[in-house]
Amino acid sequence: MTTIAAQPVNLDYAASTPMRPEAVAAQAAYDASPIAGANPNSLHRLGREAALALEGARRDLARTLGARVRASEVIFTAGGTESDQLALLGIAEGARERDRARTRVVVSAIEHDAILDNLPLLRAAGFSVDLVKPTAAGRIEPESLEGLLGPDVALVSIMLANNETGVVQPIRELARVAHAHGSLFHTDAIQGYLHIPFDVADLGVDALSIAGHKIGGPVCTGALYLKTRTPLRPRVFGGGQESGRRAGTQDVRSVLALAAAACAVYPHIEEDRARLSALSDSLYERLCAHGRVKATMGDWRAVDRLPGIVSVTVDGMDSEELVLHLDAAGFEASGGSACSSGSLDASHVLSAMGIARERALGSLRISFDDRVDPDDLTRFADAFDELIG
Repeated sequence: MTTIAAQPVNLDYAASTPMRPEAVAAQAAYDASPIAGANPNSLHRLGREAALALEGARRDLARTLGARVRASEVIFTAGGTESDQLALLGIAEGARERDRARTRVVVSAIEHDAILDNLPLLRAAGFSVDLVKPTAAGRIEPESLEGLLGPDVALVSIMLANNETGVVQPIRELARVAHAHGSLFHTDAIQGYLHIPFDVADLGVDALSIAGHKIGGPVCTGALYLKTRTPLRPRVFGGGQESGRRAGTQDVRSVLALAAAACAVYPHIEEDRARLSALSDSLYERLCAHGRVKATMGDWRAVDRLPGIVSVTVDGMDSEELVLHLDAAGFEASGGSACSSGSLDASHVLSAMGIARERALGSLRISFDDRVDPDDLTRFADAFDELIG
């Protein structure tokens, strides 16, 4: 009989993560400071001091994105979804204003809904959209992208790492292909940021989205890296904040917490990746030992993956059944993207990978970060064994 944990074990960190002590402390320090509540756009002393704090956080965040990233290339937003929408719609329109022939956008079929659900707005604005499909392993190949490009493509948007499978994409090569055709390139790095090392200059991207709550920062915080001279038409008007690229009074308190979380994680990316990769590999070995359990990307050993996501399907069971039984045993996992958890249909990501609907309906995602207790993973695997039989 499975022993139910006194406190549920959260293994759904790909959906959202608890705030880190550094982020909590940054908010508390702000609350106790004279600049609490001050508008960083005001000319008086408290406003100027709040602006200095905001710009300090911008510099801190820029350093986590690359050695040569300028603070002016970081735009603060109210979360990853806004960062994605600003990039997708703003850059596409900016590119078209620069070259009227650029009327097409290419995105991958495995993007987050923050991208896919905004495609109708692109079409309404006069763009056509093409989807590039992944391999059965969930990877977007440069050759597949190449076949869709031409002189009319304004923007290519392909995620750094998939939020359901954890598969890491060859962004450097994909960006190179896009640029060879004169297209701009955006990557949604919300799931991969500070879970795998990268430098935006090395990736070669023009824009990159991040979200605070995926790394232990506050929810409703995020940023868009926008390379200098990348054209962008703002989506929100009414104040001129963020150098005119995103209007609205900045939430200094949350931005300071976001930067604190990023600075806490950034120095340890490599060691955390190695440790979590070993834990993920062990969990894949354990789960896939069952004949009814398969890794969503096939041979998980042969695929570049995020270190803290384990993605499988279970024959003969659906996601809701799996999640609820595991919840009853004290373990919180998900059937895929938490943003689509209300959907009763198969994941669009797994469908795009060619996984049959019946099998895709039995998907399960286990996710964690550097704060995971390895003993909890062992107890989770025990509960899973008992559930599967």
